Amino acid sequence: MPDKGRPYAVVRRADAQDAERLTALIHASGAYQGAYASIIDGYRVDAAYIARHRVFLSEDPGGRLLGFYSLMPDLDPPELDLAFVADDAQGRGIGRLLIDHMIRQAREAGARGVRVVSHPPAEGFYRRMGAERVGTVGPALPKVTWERPDLWFTVPEHAG
Repeated sequence: MPDKGRPYAVVRRADAQDAERLTALIHASGAYQGAYASIIDGYRVDAAYIARHRVFLSEDPGGRLLGFYSLMPDLDPPELDLAFVADDAQGRGIGRLLIDHMIRQAREAGARGVRVVSHPPAEGFYRRMGAERVGTVGPALPKVTWERPDLWFTVPEHAG
Protein backbone atom coordinates (compact mmCIF):
# COMPACT_ATOMS: atom_id res chain seq x y z
CA MET A 1 0.00 0.00 0.00
CA PRO A 2 1.41 3.43 -0.86
CA ASP A 3 2.23 5.96 1.82
CA LYS A 4 -0.22 8.87 2.14
CA GLY A 5 0.89 11.71 -0.08
CA ARG A 6 3.26 9.42 -1.97
CA PRO A 7 2.18 7.99 -5.33
CA TYR A 8 2.19 4.23 -5.82
CA ALA A 9 3.64 4.59 -9.30
CA VAL A 10 5.37 7.24 -11.36
CA VAL A 11 5.78 7.41 -15.12
CA ARG A 12 9.01 8.57 -16.71
CA ARG A 13 10.72 8.44 -20.08
CA ALA A 14 12.82 5.30 -20.48
CA ASP A 15 16.52 5.65 -21.22
CA ALA A 16 19.18 3.31 -22.59
CA GLN A 17 19.93 1.92 -19.11
CA ASP A 18 16.34 0.61 -18.91
CA ALA A 19 16.60 -1.61 -22.00
CA GLU A 20 17.46 -4.84 -20.19
CA ARG A 21 14.72 -4.35 -17.59
CA LEU A 22 12.12 -3.73 -20.31
CA THR A 23 13.25 -6.82 -22.22
CA ALA A 24 13.09 -8.92 -19.03
CA LEU A 25 9.55 -7.71 -18.33
CA ILE A 26 8.43 -8.75 -21.82
CA HIS A 27 9.93 -12.23 -21.43
CA ALA A 28 8.45 -12.71 -17.95
CA SER A 29 4.92 -11.91 -19.14
CA GLY A 30 2.48 -14.72 -18.40
CA ALA A 31 0.33 -13.53 -21.32
CA TYR A 32 2.99 -14.66 -23.78
CA GLN A 33 3.42 -18.24 -22.66
CA GLY A 34 2.27 -21.32 -24.56
CA ALA A 35 0.75 -20.63 -27.98
CA TYR A 36 1.73 -16.93 -27.87
CA ALA A 37 5.41 -17.44 -26.93
CA SER A 38 6.64 -17.29 -30.53
CA ILE A 39 5.95 -13.57 -30.89
CA ILE A 40 8.47 -12.62 -28.19
CA ASP A 41 11.03 -15.34 -28.89
CA GLY A 42 14.34 -13.53 -29.13
CA TYR A 43 12.69 -10.09 -28.89
CA ARG A 44 14.81 -7.38 -27.31
CA VAL A 45 14.27 -3.74 -26.44
CA ASP A 46 17.61 -2.05 -27.00
CA ALA A 47 19.01 1.46 -26.62
CA ALA A 48 18.37 2.25 -30.30
CA TYR A 49 14.68 1.29 -29.97
CA ILE A 50 14.34 3.52 -26.90
CA ALA A 51 16.04 6.40 -28.74
CA ARG A 52 13.75 6.04 -31.80
CA HIS A 53 10.39 5.81 -30.02
CA ARG A 54 8.49 7.38 -27.15
CA VAL A 55 9.08 4.71 -24.51
CA PHE A 56 7.75 5.41 -21.03
CA LEU A 57 7.88 3.21 -17.97
CA SER A 58 6.12 3.06 -14.65
CA GLU A 59 8.00 2.39 -11.43
CA ASP A 60 7.01 2.18 -7.80
CA PRO A 61 8.64 4.67 -5.39
CA GLY A 62 11.46 2.16 -4.79
CA GLY A 63 12.30 1.99 -8.51
CA ARG A 64 10.74 -1.43 -9.23
CA LEU A 65 9.56 -1.66 -12.84
CA LEU A 66 5.78 -2.06 -13.00
CA GLY A 67 5.15 -1.64 -16.71
CA PHE A 68 5.95 0.29 -19.86
CA TYR A 69 4.66 1.29 -23.28
CA SER A 70 6.09 2.44 -26.58
CA LEU A 71 4.28 4.95 -28.77
CA MET A 72 5.19 5.45 -32.41
CA PRO A 73 3.56 8.84 -33.17
CA ASP A 74 5.35 9.32 -36.49
CA LEU A 75 3.58 6.39 -38.15
CA ASP A 76 0.44 7.04 -40.16
CA PRO A 77 -1.63 6.30 -38.19
CA PRO A 78 0.31 6.56 -34.90
CA GLU A 79 0.62 3.20 -33.18
CA LEU A 80 1.07 1.74 -29.73
CA ASP A 81 3.88 -0.71 -30.41
CA LEU A 82 4.43 -2.31 -27.01
CA ALA A 83 2.56 -2.24 -23.71
CA PHE A 84 3.35 -4.52 -20.78
CA VAL A 85 2.47 -4.56 -17.09
CA ALA A 86 4.30 -6.88 -14.71
CA ASP A 87 2.13 -9.90 -13.90
CA ASP A 88 2.16 -9.14 -10.15
CA ALA A 89 1.24 -5.46 -10.77
CA GLN A 90 -1.84 -6.17 -12.89
CA GLY A 91 -5.18 -5.09 -11.47
CA ARG A 92 -3.65 -2.12 -9.60
CA GLY A 93 -4.29 0.61 -12.18
CA ILE A 94 -0.83 0.56 -13.77
CA GLY A 95 -2.21 -0.26 -17.22
CA ARG A 96 -4.73 2.59 -16.97
CA LEU A 97 -1.97 4.95 -15.80
CA LEU A 98 0.16 4.01 -18.81
CA ILE A 99 -2.68 4.24 -21.36
CA ASP A 100 -3.79 7.63 -20.00
CA HIS A 101 -0.18 8.80 -20.27
CA MET A 102 0.08 7.41 -23.82
CA ILE A 103 -3.05 9.30 -24.87
CA ARG A 104 -1.58 12.55 -23.50
CA GLN A 105 1.67 11.88 -25.38
CA ALA A 106 -0.26 11.22 -28.59
CA ARG A 107 -2.20 14.47 -28.14
CA GLU A 108 1.05 16.40 -27.58
CA ALA A 109 2.38 14.89 -30.82
CA GLY A 110 -0.73 16.12 -32.66
CA ALA A 111 -2.28 12.68 -33.19
CA ARG A 112 -6.05 12.31 -33.54
CA GLY A 113 -5.91 8.64 -32.68
CA VAL A 114 -3.67 5.69 -31.93
CA ARG A 115 -3.85 2.26 -33.53
CA VAL A 116 -3.30 -0.87 -31.45
CA VAL A 117 -2.81 -4.27 -33.06
CA SER A 118 -3.61 -6.14 -29.88
CA HIS A 119 -2.45 -9.37 -28.37
CA PRO A 120 -5.78 -11.28 -28.41
CA PRO A 121 -6.04 -11.74 -24.61
CA ALA A 122 -5.43 -7.98 -24.11
CA GLU A 123 -8.36 -6.82 -26.24
CA GLY A 124 -10.74 -6.61 -23.28
CA PHE A 125 -8.31 -4.40 -21.37
CA TYR A 126 -7.89 -1.98 -24.29
CA ARG A 127 -11.63 -1.82 -24.83
CA ARG A 128 -12.17 -1.03 -21.13
CA MET A 129 -9.65 1.80 -21.59
CA GLY A 130 -11.75 3.24 -24.42
CA ALA A 131 -10.41 1.63 -27.59
CA GLU A 132 -12.85 0.54 -30.28
CA ARG A 133 -12.36 -2.53 -32.43
CA VAL A 134 -12.05 -1.48 -36.07
CA GLY A 135 -11.04 -4.77 -37.64
CA THR A 136 -8.79 -7.78 -37.54
CA VAL A 137 -5.16 -8.19 -38.61
CA GLY A 138 -4.23 -11.54 -40.10
CA PRO A 139 -1.26 -13.71 -39.14
CA ALA A 140 2.29 -12.50 -39.77
CA LEU A 141 4.10 -15.76 -40.40
CA PRO A 142 6.22 -17.35 -39.13
CA LYS A 143 6.07 -15.80 -35.62
CA VAL A 144 2.39 -14.79 -35.48
CA THR A 145 0.08 -17.60 -36.55
CA TRP A 146 -3.15 -16.10 -35.20
CA GLU A 147 -5.44 -13.17 -36.01
CA ARG A 148 -5.16 -10.05 -33.87
CA PRO A 149 -7.75 -7.42 -32.97
CA ASP A 150 -7.18 -4.07 -34.69
CA LEU A 151 -8.18 -1.36 -32.23
CA TRP A 152 -8.39 2.44 -32.25
CA PHE A 153 -8.06 4.98 -29.45
CA THR A 154 -9.54 8.36 -30.37
CA VAL A 155 -7.38 11.10 -28.89
CA PRO A 156 -9.48 13.95 -27.50
CA GLU A 157 -8.38 17.43 -28.55
CA HIS A 158 -8.21 18.66 -24.97
CA ALA A 159 -7.59 16.97 -21.65
CA GLY A 160 -10.83 16.03 -19.96
